[in-house]
Amino acid sequence: IPDVFKFDDKYEENEEKYKTLSKEILGSDAESGEEDGSGESGSEESEEEDQEKPMTIIDNTETNLVALRRTIYLTINSSLDFEECAHKLMKMQLKPGQEIELCHMFLDCCAEQRTYEKFYGLLAQRFCNINRIYIGPFEEIFRDSYSTAHRLDTNRLRNVSKFFAHLLFTDSISWEVLECVKLNEEDTTSSSRIYIKILFQELAEYMGLKKLNDRLKDP
Repeated sequence: IPDVFKFDDKYEENEEKYKTLSKEILGSDAESGEEDGSGESGSEESEEEDQEKPMTIIDNTETNLVALRRTIYLTINSSLDFEECAHKLMKMQLKPGQEIELCHMFLDCCAEQRTYEKFYGLLAQRFCNINRIYIGPFEEIFRDSYSTAHRLDTNRLRNVSKFFAHLLFTDSISWEVLECVKLNEEDTTSSSRIYIKILFQELAEYMGLKKLNDRLKDP
C-alpha cells in the first residue's frame, strides 16, 4: 500500500544486503562516483575559499605618478611667483617618497627653459628651508645630474648648473655634494667640465672670488 509506513525489524540486515548487491551489480562505478562526488565538493570548497580571499591590485602603469607630475607642472606654470607656487604645492600633501618627484619636476621644468629663470632656484630654496626632507633629494639629484651631464644639451646643462649654484650659494644643500667632483682628465668629460665651469662661474658671481675660495677651503 503506497504512502503507508511499515516498520522493518530487519532493516540493518536488509540494508547490508542492498549495499552488497549494489556493489556486485555496479562494481567500481559506484565507488568512482563517490570519489568524483567528493572531488567535486572539494574543488567547490577550494573555489569558495579563493573567492573569499581579497584580491590585491597592483598598478604597474605609474598612472598616479604621471598624474602627480602633471599636477605639479600645471601648478608651476599657473603661478605668478615662487611664493604663490610654493604655497599651492605645500597644500598637495605628498605621500612619503614622493618628495623626490617634486624635486625632479623643479629641475626638469628649469632645464626646459630657454634661459635660466631664478624662479626655480628660489622655489627649490623655499622648499629646502620649509622642510629639511627636501634637502636629501636635491643633493641626490645633483650627484645624478653631474654623473649624467653628457646626456644634457648645452642649454639644459647651463640651466641645471645655475639651478644648483643657487642652492649651494644659499646653503639650501650641503657643499659636501661637491665631493663627487674630481678634477682630472680621467674622471671628467667635456660636458661635466662645462657643468663645473658654469657652476663655479655662478658661485663666483654670487659670492665673489675671495668668499668662494674661503668657502671651498673651509673644512
